[in-house]
Amino acid sequence: MCMKNLLKLSLIALLAICLFSCDLDDDDSYSLGKFWVGFGLIDDTHEDTFTIKMDDGSVLFPVTSYHSWKSIDDYDRVLVNYTILGDKNVDEENEEYYVKINSLKDILYKGIFEITAETEDSIGNDPIHVNDVWQSNNLLTFELDYYGYNKVHYINLVRPPGVFSVDVPVQLELRHNNRDDEERYRLSSFVTFDLESLQIAGQDSVQFVVTGDDFDGEDFTYSGVYRY
Repeated sequence: MCMKNLLKLSLIALLAICLFSCDLDDDDSYSLGKFWVGFGLIDDTHEDTFTIKMDDGSVLFPVTSYHSWKSIDDYDRVLVNYTILGDKNVDEENEEYYVKINSLKDILYKGIFEITAETEDSIGNDPIHVNDVWQSNNLLTFELDYYGYNKVHYINLVRPPGVFSVDVPVQLELRHNNRDDEERYRLSSFVTFDLESLQIAGQDSVQFVVTGDDFDGEDFTYSGVYRY
């Protein structure tokens, strides 16, 4: 066999070995070079340990981390960047992973505000744009755009006072107070609201509608069902 053919066969064999090795790495193990990003709630904090319940139902068990976080408490809402190191308990009912935390970002997390005539002015009604909205159990999360410069803005989800009706969806409003900030830049943020205060005794679900004022006089509307 000539040297040229022998070299070609050697290269083919080497390529096959590399492809097989890469296939094993992709399918049968986790890579330290990969990362995932998602939203979750801090849970089960104890000294220097905690878990994160993700919106997709999975649970993260950090074993190593790199982040600047002054304190971690149960029910803190976070955007987490993580690398999976291995399975803790993964089957048809559970998705639990040992992970390395690459970063944690605190996300505004608050309840629904009951608006009254006295609080109407302070709650604000400045325009805000909803890029995305999604619901996970009792959590309703918004990705928002607004114009501002150097002041803290207030974002609230408000409801009228009184008892809810079973037959009529609860009317909610997404309200924004820019606190007279200069509209220099288009900014983005996330905010999550807890829907638990919408529960009606004797029922297992409640319908709701969220409205808001978008830019250029446009309206925003989102309809959902909170099951509990």
